[in-house]
Amino acid sequence: MQTEKLNSDQYKVVATGFLSLFSIVGIMFYGLPFFYDFWVKEFNWSRATVTSGNVAGKVIIGPLFGFAAGWFIDRFGPRRLMLAGILMAGVAVMSLGFMTSLWQFYSLYLLMALGYMCGGPLPNQVLTSRWFSKSRGKAMGIAYLGIGIGGMLVPQIAKWLNMQMEWRSSLMILGLIMIVIAFPMAWFVKENPENKLADAKTDEPKISFKSILKKKSFYLLAIGSMCSIGAVAGISQNLKLFFSLDLEYSQSRAANIISIVLGASIIGRLLMGWLADRFSKNYVMMLIYSLITISILLLYYASAPGVIYLFAFIFGIGLGGDYMIIPLMAAELFGVKVLGRVMGLVLTVDGLGEAFAPMLAGGLRDQTGSYTLGFTALIILSVIGTIAIAMLPRKKI
Repeated sequence: MQTEKLNSDQYKVVATGFLSLFSIVGIMFYGLPFFYDFWVKEFNWSRATVTSGNVAGKVIIGPLFGFAAGWFIDRFGPRRLMLAGILMAGVAVMSLGFMTSLWQFYSLYLLMALGYMCGGPLPNQVLTSRWFSKSRGKAMGIAYLGIGIGGMLVPQIAKWLNMQMEWRSSLMILGLIMIVIAFPMAWFVKENPENKLADAKTDEPKISFKSILKKKSFYLLAIGSMCSIGAVAGISQNLKLFFSLDLEYSQSRAANIISIVLGASIIGRLLMGWLADRFSKNYVMMLIYSLITISILLLYYASAPGVIYLFAFIFGIGLGGDYMIIPLMAAELFGVKVLGRVMGLVLTVDGLGEAFAPMLAGGLRDQTGSYTLGFTALIILSVIGTIAIAMLPRKKI
């Protein structure tokens, strides 16, 4: 297989994706659950409540702005939207440090969801797809390392900050770190390759977006990714609560296991990106979803010696490939010219799974006193996602 000879602008694109995903997903999405147990104790909120912020954000923001964000990116490029998203997300996390009521909690999660939509995976997926063709999986995998490294480091950073100060001050510092890390590189990156050499898809036939909406493959991809991301989010958002309040792990031990999960996700992103450049993306996607299902099953035996570490490694591998493989599959099925709009809708649907699944698992735990039913529901979601992806058409590499 031929490989692309990379130029300095392509390295900047990968670096931009890495740093923005490090901040908006690694710190904001995977970092905030580390504070859930503090909110349960201080505000006397239920598990369902502290995991419901994503519902308010994703259910309202996704349908209202998902397609519009994709259209804007296809028409004007991802850079300006990315800059706005980084600022919104950073300010929202900082403002959580001043939160005193539930309405403030939901308002800030709305702002975070808008920042995620504008500055997170969507613009980065389009930016990377425009600049890379043969090495798209590898480039996407490296950019998505930002999520794993950010998510791996933030529990340790948050743990250290919480030892030095109260959780409110910790959140203010984390929000500021997000802006400082992500904003400068996004300011300087170029949106499109000038000579088009990096884009082997410039001669791809024009496909109307309406025709894509008539394809069964679009809906299979949307359903498959929504179910898998819902399962991943359901575990990720409840993991600290499960460790701290159910298994009674110390803050330090909970942080260490979460860091193992995100550390393993680094391996997962590189491995799945490498596999996606060499084998059918359908098979790679099904492998990822199968690993997620197996890892959740292990949580039934979390009290057995060593099982929780096996879970952390397998779940981390699946987690690493899950978000990254979706735009690669979409680009292969529909091309890059309409990728912004396609992913805008797919991510909106994914956001529903990402929002409701954690609340479902947390709510079942509140009602039954155990995560057993919640984990079972997430396993069913993951299996449905695997079946949907198995039905997608296969293209040879």
